[in-house]
Amino acid sequence: MSRLFHPATEQAPAAAQPLFDLIRKAAGKVPNAYALIGSLSPAALKVALEGDAALIKGTLSRAELEAIRIAISAQNGCDYCVAAHTMLGAMSGLKQGELRQLRSGAASEDAKRAVLVDFARRITSSNGTVPQAVVQAVIDAGYTPAQIVEALLAIALISFTNLVNRVNDTPIDFPVPA
Repeated sequence: MSRLFHPATEQAPAAAQPLFDLIRKAAGKVPNAYALIGSLSPAALKVALEGDAALIKGTLSRAELEAIRIAISAQNGCDYCVAAHTMLGAMSGLKQGELRQLRSGAASEDAKRAVLVDFARRITSSNGTVPQAVVQAVIDAGYTPAQIVEALLAIALISFTNLVNRVNDTPIDFPVPA
């Protein structure tokens, strides 16, 4: 049950309506998390959507982005985002075994992607400067500095929605993974 009162999407601020229209066009519905964010802060939803649009135009694959999102959502304890991104991860080509591994904290089946996911998990579970060896491992796996920055943006964006959903206890409107 939602903890943060918010108006229904139809009564949300006018600034949210065009964003909801874009989401409906792309996804067929306005997921509960986006409905909450947009109803309370159209500006925050706009930033999240623009960030995701920038990532799609970037150089990381959709599978790499979804692997990061699933791993970080599981690490952060966000059941909502785990469900949503497991579905999107399957659509991006991630296999069921790898999806399970990402949710459980295990390494990805794909060796290169495993290094990227490990990097993301280390970033979100540590304080201070990241050791050079951690960064070098990502570069040695074949990722560019630009892709590292894109991974950091993916981490920041999913962390925001994880926090919103954990505070709100947003009702899950995606299939819950077994």
